[in-house]
Amino acid sequence: MADKSPDFSGSVDQCSALSPEQRMQSPGIGASKWVRLNVGGTYFLTTRQTLCRDSKSFLYRLCQADPDLDSDKDETGAYLIDRDPTYFGPVLNYLRHGKLVLNRGLAEEGVLEEAEFYNIPSLIKLIKDKIRERDCKTVQLPIKHVYRVLQCQEEELTQMVSTMSDGWKFEQLVSIGSSYNYGNEDQAEFLCVVSKELHNQSYGTSSEPSEKAKILQEQGSRM
Repeated sequence: MADKSPDFSGSVDQCSALSPEQRMQSPGIGASKWVRLNVGGTYFLTTRQTLCRDSKSFLYRLCQADPDLDSDKDETGAYLIDRDPTYFGPVLNYLRHGKLVLNRGLAEEGVLEEAEFYNIPSLIKLIKDKIRERDCKTVQLPIKHVYRVLQCQEEELTQMVSTMSDGWKFEQLVSIGSSYNYGNEDQAEFLCVVSKELHNQSYGTSSEPSEKAKILQEQGSRM
């Protein structure tokens, strides 16, 4: 997948833009425009112009041989960087062409970790936006419903409705006449139809009913 980010096509090679006098004063910047990096045992060859895209980044400072950086070189003259080379590739490609390109199986979080280490603000923002967009996407699954028919007396109706929760919704109330007689008053009897949506358990929805749901089930067992 590829995402556009700030256009680097017109950016200036800040390292190569130095005057000859400044080059003489900067021991880390020589005549060659190519830079060899040894990232976690994997070699990368790129240009100073690419590494100098972002003046705030670790790689820009590396090009200028920043004395605050403890940058060792191996026997081939490559800068040693103790980071994961798998996630450095997308970072380097972003500096090359301004796009975030991730091979299948690479997690955005891994690239974000490297972007933060190398201190590349525009890439950090791009990846965070990508992660936010990814997390906001929801898979549309078929919604299943469970229906229950509960039998209750008139005096129990209010209590039963008040205990409905955990996703249970009232659907229909059907009067089935007066079947009970207490004292001098007939008690009306009803059938109450309720429903509940069932979601895929892999999304964290437990199929185990809560205490309030169990009350509904107990009332329904009278049928």
